[in-house]
Amino acid sequence: MSSETLKLLVVDDEAAMREVLELRLSRAGFEIQVAENGQEARKCAEYFEPDIVLSDVVLPDTTGVRLLEDLREGDPDRPVILMTGYATVDSAVEAMKHGAFDFLTKPLDYRQLEKTLDAAGRKIGRHQSARALERQLEEDGGFRDFVGTSKKMREVYEVLRVLSDNHASALITGESGTGKELAARTIHDCGPRADQPFVAVNMAALPESLTERELFGHVRGAFTGAGKTQSGLFESADGGTIFLDEISEMPMSIQPTLLRVLEEGKVRKLGSSKTQPVDVRILAATNLEPDSAMKNHKLRKDLFFRLGVFTVELPPLRDRREDLPLLAHAFVRQFNQKHGTRVEGVEGSALLRFQEYHWPGNIRELRNFMERAVILAKTGWIQPSHLPAFLRESTNGTSQEHIAVPANSTVAEAEKILILETLKRMDDNRSKTARALGVTVRTIRNKLRQYREAGQADESS
Repeated sequence: MSSETLKLLVVDDEAAMREVLELRLSRAGFEIQVAENGQEARKCAEYFEPDIVLSDVVLPDTTGVRLLEDLREGDPDRPVILMTGYATVDSAVEAMKHGAFDFLTKPLDYRQLEKTLDAAGRKIGRHQSARALERQLEEDGGFRDFVGTSKKMREVYEVLRVLSDNHASALITGESGTGKELAARTIHDCGPRADQPFVAVNMAALPESLTERELFGHVRGAFTGAGKTQSGLFESADGGTIFLDEISEMPMSIQPTLLRVLEEGKVRKLGSSKTQPVDVRILAATNLEPDSAMKNHKLRKDLFFRLGVFTVELPPLRDRREDLPLLAHAFVRQFNQKHGTRVEGVEGSALLRFQEYHWPGNIRELRNFMERAVILAKTGWIQPSHLPAFLRESTNGTSQEHIAVPANSTVAEAEKILILETLKRMDDNRSKTARALGVTVRTIRNKLRQYREAGQADESS
């Protein structure tokens, strides 16, 4: 099925009604099939596979509610809209209870029908987007535990693959929350040391007075209270990898010792005169720019050059916004499993808030937002109401990255700005634009055609 053309099955026993609906809705861009009773509708549904069904409640051989149940059995997400000339509150309640998308009365208000079909199309667009994201996660959504297919991330994956094939030390840079430890674990898990220990150390969390003995160990009597010899973290990582996070927080007095370990492959316990060999791959990370860290005497130049045989630079989330829909969906899946919820995805208006936000906390911040939103939503779709208040306001913290709509703009003008600006941000990719806005690709295509035709009319006048 093309994502650009929605298929609509019209079921009504009145020939005139079928003809009017077929004509009107074909002009609106739908692919139409018609049926005059339930039996014909079921057969038609098998080969036509409609996206939406518009059916009368009273049919010669069945009821619209029974037909609704039959047609939604194979596709629970299929919107079925019922219409009748004998509407009562009870019949409307029964129809909605059985899963009808909407309940319309005859004679039809075609403007209302158009709105209902548009809402059904948005629902289908959301489900199409969610399924597409699910497929992408399964087939080619990133690299190992990294999620993202942007150009910047693909460049990162290439460096990680190169590093996995050797034992060289590396320096991983990036803002807080961009996934530096995940990058280190990926290098380790994909490499020849995968079955050996991976030891992660946050240098910022180690008191300066304890750093040397925690890293390299100590012998009995090395200091008051040292009742026995103790191995350090480098020995614990022997044969594997040690990850030194926030390396620029390592005391300058200890950095020459680390440099010797890198060059000689040996450690000396605190209080000992002997060295012992260790086979450890050293990966380090910092959220500071290396030049700045060296200039401010946070990182020795000789240590930087020795660590930085390879450098992995992780981009901030604001520089890879095209990955946001995929990242958000991955977190939906993760937190559904964790909390037993049944959230289907992120609605377009909520995703637009994500696209506008600056993300100072990067992936870690997105993860926290998504867990909160999944818990609040429980089922269905994450809406702006499930987001923190400052994020719902959409312009807070966005710097120059929000979409500006001039004052006194009409709804149509605001819609045009929103679509064109989002399309621009998505590198003219209509599928990604539709996904971000929660509509179908057909809607984006039709709107762009309208804008072109309006522009041509203006030029000729």
